Amino acid sequence: MRKIDLFIGMLIGFISTFIGVYIFFEFFTDYHFAEGIQGMRMQGYLGKVITLGAIANLIAFFILLKINKELMARGVVLATIILTVITLFI
Repeated sequence: MRKIDLFIGMLIGFISTFIGVYIFFEFFTDYHFAEGIQGMRMQGYLGKVITLGAIANLIAFFILLKINKELMARGVVLATIILTVITLFI
């Protein structure tokens, strides 16, 4: 078991969540990214926005499974679990 593949999968999970949050702010709200993060944090909706951004992890997960990178896909799931714990406390 290569630990680096698990770490790369976690990075893919965090980056795809970041991209999902960015897409959400740019296309579905009137805010830009930086002011949207601050506004949602002040309103208490930042955890919900991160959860919406984590939907992009599904795409990354299935792509990694399709190309037979099971350990990286496991890292994406681990990143999703970490993000879930973080959003519980935001």
